[in-house]
Amino acid sequence: MEKDDEKLESILNQSQQSDFRANFVVMLTTFFVGIGLMGLKFVGYWFTGSTAILSDALESIVNVVASGFGLGSIVVSAKPADESHPYGHGKIEFFAAGFEGALIIVAAVGIFFEGLKQILYPQDLPNLERGLFFLVVAGLGNLGLGLALLRVGRRTKSLVLEADGKHLLTDVFTSGAVLIGIAVVYFTGWFRFDGIIACFAGMNVTFWGIKLVRQAFGGLMDKSDPELLDEICDLLSLHKKEVWIDVHRLRAWRSGKLIYVDFHLILPRELPLETAHHEVKELERAFAQKFGGTAEVLIHLDPCGEPECPVCNHNPCDLRSDAAVRAKIWNRQTLTCEVFISD
Repeated sequence: MEKDDEKLESILNQSQQSDFRANFVVMLTTFFVGIGLMGLKFVGYWFTGSTAILSDALESIVNVVASGFGLGSIVVSAKPADESHPYGHGKIEFFAAGFEGALIIVAAVGIFFEGLKQILYPQDLPNLERGLFFLVVAGLGNLGLGLALLRVGRRTKSLVLEADGKHLLTDVFTSGAVLIGIAVVYFTGWFRFDGIIACFAGMNVTFWGIKLVRQAFGGLMDKSDPELLDEICDLLSLHKKEVWIDVHRLRAWRSGKLIYVDFHLILPRELPLETAHHEVKELERAFAQKFGGTAEVLIHLDPCGEPECPVCNHNPCDLRSDAAVRAKIWNRQTLTCEVFISD
């Protein structure tokens, strides 16, 4: 059994190292490519003087800064737990996501300001064809980067990559809106529409910035994660044994890519300590296989009492006071409750 555990741990460590390399490479690529795409947008603004293109270029500055910050957070979050940070460094990813959201909101203020200037004091926009070309190239580049970040981020459970990917996709939507606006200006000559499109782009940017800040704040405050709890409940139900009488006070939270889980497991009170320890190790192994070694599990053992008899199918049992009359469904609503405490 110990050899199996060592083999599993070795496989999981290799998986974590592979995830780190994937995260680092894709974020490093995003940083340098983002600088080039930002340059294209500013060239487009230089040719046209379009406020809408400027608004898109301003958001690209945020993209580059956020990518640099995210790259640093990936390196820091990969550091193992130490004496000063016993729960690891994973929460730096929430800071990175919140920082990115705040930068997006700041960029939105600049976008609104430039858009209003064009609405109130419209300016002629020369060389629109060249500006559109640079904007299309930059938009396609951001689309590819955003999709790559989301794909890798979801596979490796990296909040920073997902946040940066979503941000880049909002940039693509902004570029699309700007393209439509520039096309309308080109065919109609109504230059105020350039500022109107910039303001609409600013509204979209503000929405995503606020969403990122809220997500980061929730992570830092260990907000409940219903999807994660449902996933854990499904895992417990799948491996449920008769000797596992019940589970309660289930809690789980994320710290970067790490998951921390704790719950109370009720076992028969006549069960030997060594056997109870074996049951805990079995559960820990199931969590390790499910979450790829990223889950830290703390299981508190409770001895059974008379209140558990109606839902206990453990037989034979000489201590039973009531017959088992119902099967308790293990789901988020039942396992997170503080019930059947037999202390």
